[in-house]
Amino acid sequence: MAAPLLSVRHLRTYFDEDDRTVRAVDDVSFDVGRGETLGIVGESGSGKSVTNLSILRLIPTPPGRIVSGEILFDGRDLLSLPLGAMRAVRGRRIAMIFQDPMTSLNPFMKISRQLMEMTQLHLGHSRAQAYDHAVKMLETVGIPDARRRVNDYPHEFSGGMRQRVMIAMALSCEPELLIADEPSTALDVTIQAQILELIAGDWHKRDSHHARSGCGCRND
Repeated sequence: MAAPLLSVRHLRTYFDEDDRTVRAVDDVSFDVGRGETLGIVGESGSGKSVTNLSILRLIPTPPGRIVSGEILFDGRDLLSLPLGAMRAVRGRRIAMIFQDPMTSLNPFMKISRQLMEMTQLHLGHSRAQAYDHAVKMLETVGIPDARRRVNDYPHEFSGGMRQRVMIAMALSCEPELLIADEPSTALDVTIQAQILELIAGDWHKRDSHHARSGCGCRND
């Protein structure tokens, strides 16, 4: 049997608050194989987002800290990687669609620049290549008149469109693992369905060429 792409073992992530310690994630273990999708279900505050952020080592320290455990990605423990090596993994090999596009996009930067930074950093694109790729990704996620809209700022997009931009950004470098943290939160039901179909459709289309994996969170 092939080794899992992602293996989380006995993960514990705690937060120190005043005179108490909050055990946000306490002894969590799971595997995600190549080409598999894993859903993590739980009520608000149960630690789903903290688990996702722990995988990418994005826990704010202080007050948070990963106390113990292993996060094995393609056989390497992400918790032991130097920071530079971890930055090379984020966005390129593991990408995340964050829960709130209002706070995840830089309000002072055009959409084009935010998308271009990803592929210039991780894929070595020239400015022209990165710009064309940004337009292509907006077209992929269904944003009309993408070549014009790519030069807009986040506040000029609706909530659903901003979420599509986040998906475009996450998929830009064709990551091996996609983490979706409640990507349809705060959207109306029609847009929710479109967003979920968009992720599944694009991911499965890419799966026809490469074995990829995904995990996502939802409230229940």
